[in-house]
Amino acid sequence: MSTPPLTARSRSFATAVRAAGAMAVVLFLTSCTLFGGSQDGGQQGNSTGQADPSIAAAAPEGLEDFYSQSVVWESCEEEMQCAKVKAPLNYAKPDGETIELAALKIPSSGKDKQGSLLVNPGGPGASGYDFVRDAGFTNFSDKVRANYDLIGFDPRGVKRSAPVTCLTDKERDEARAKIYTPETDAGLATLLADNKAIAEKCAQQTGPALGHIDTVSAAKDLDILRAVVNDAKLNYAGFSYGTFLGATYASLFPDNVGRMLLDGAVDPSLGAEDITLGQAKAFDKALHAYVGHCLRQESCPLSGTVEDGVQQISDMIQSVTANPREAKDGRIVGGNTFASGLIVPLYANENWPALTQALEAATKGDVSLMLRLADLGANRSSNGKYTSNTTFAFSAINCLDYPMNSDPAAMREEEQKLREASPTLGYFFAYGATNCTNWPYKNVRSAPAAVEYTGESPIVVVGTTGDPATPVEWASSLRKQLGNASLLTWKGEGHTAYGRANSCIGDAVDSYLVEGKKPADNTVC
Repeated sequence: MSTPPLTARSRSFATAVRAAGAMAVVLFLTSCTLFGGSQDGGQQGNSTGQADPSIAAAAPEGLEDFYSQSVVWESCEEEMQCAKVKAPLNYAKPDGETIELAALKIPSSGKDKQGSLLVNPGGPGASGYDFVRDAGFTNFSDKVRANYDLIGFDPRGVKRSAPVTCLTDKERDEARAKIYTPETDAGLATLLADNKAIAEKCAQQTGPALGHIDTVSAAKDLDILRAVVNDAKLNYAGFSYGTFLGATYASLFPDNVGRMLLDGAVDPSLGAEDITLGQAKAFDKALHAYVGHCLRQESCPLSGTVEDGVQQISDMIQSVTANPREAKDGRIVGGNTFASGLIVPLYANENWPALTQALEAATKGDVSLMLRLADLGANRSSNGKYTSNTTFAFSAINCLDYPMNSDPAAMREEEQKLREASPTLGYFFAYGATNCTNWPYKNVRSAPAAVEYTGESPIVVVGTTGDPATPVEWASSLRKQLGNASLLTWKGEGHTAYGRANSCIGDAVDSYLVEGKKPADNTVC
């Protein structure tokens, strides 16, 4: 029996539980596809992007060479173009070391393009290069692709751009297989020791870049990318964590904002604990929605009421927690891995059939399909190779962006709150602060704060009522913080809306990106 393919672009790039030695199922914040669409169109060949003198002249002091650099776009990935863009490692020392940012372009299919649309799919730690390569032709409409070059980039710390490097594939498998009990003093000590060892490896193998992959630095990179594609204004589509990156950019460069779509919004005013609690509640809601749907299907392995079905899933988790099971490939599946696999298809209701099939197999004692779902969330291929560094980039970026309370008593108190918010999954969200307790660099962002935006260009924020990773309330909050913005809400299930929702959302976003027509605020689709 094989797992049905996950067809929607939204899936978990979450650190699977203890994927890097950590306890928490950190479910932040990504919209991405597993499978790309057809590649029909675009232009081939190499080209050199000469900097527009007027755009380069507006560079911040000390960054003139970065804004005026010539970028060579070379053919790659079949009908696409790739380039490397230089940026300072440390913006406080622009004359010091530099890094290279990897970018991929799908050239506009129209004759009169408006410019470039830069895209970030989330994470933090997800590859925009891969997202545009795999999903650019399917997730963006013909209308948008006719008017823009689509440009995906790997933010600093991610995959091809000064990547965070920590463990070998074998070591990653071993870390994911470990079973921790951080609710006990001994278990917490073991978890902290293992995470400290991983942090030391990250520092040794990544080098000084590890201390400069915060979101503010990534937003400054975004302005360099805007300049080198010769756009006076940034046109941008950010999904999930990409909304935090976009909102950060808007606060830093308000006069440079063009058309900005922020879909699956993160609330910048929230701290790490509030974000985790909000996600625990939202995933519990999504689990109930899935079970309700499943019970209406003949193939559903659950029975009774929705609460009965949720309890049956909880019983499965508790069973494999108490007695881990061996998958067909010989790997051991405990409660943490099982919960990780369960969470991945909750990111999009298109993927619910895959969860049903995995649960059906699990009721018969076979956890192999649930392990495969957990592997997909951890970016592990069936051949045992990991295809990205998202797990490590995720932790590294968050440790710089968010102050964490790693006091044991505080973490235990948080665990109880999470269990109350989600009796089935809440435990697996706890102890995320252990990732950063012994991190070699201090957080850059001393405290969460609302963003301020003073630009003249309106921004569009999109929320989804059944979004498990970025609860719909966060979209409303971000829209209020930005001020000059419109809120679109999709009554649907899953993470993010554009490219997977109805024509009401799609048409509104397309009209905004292409024609500059701002949708009416508080439009509900």
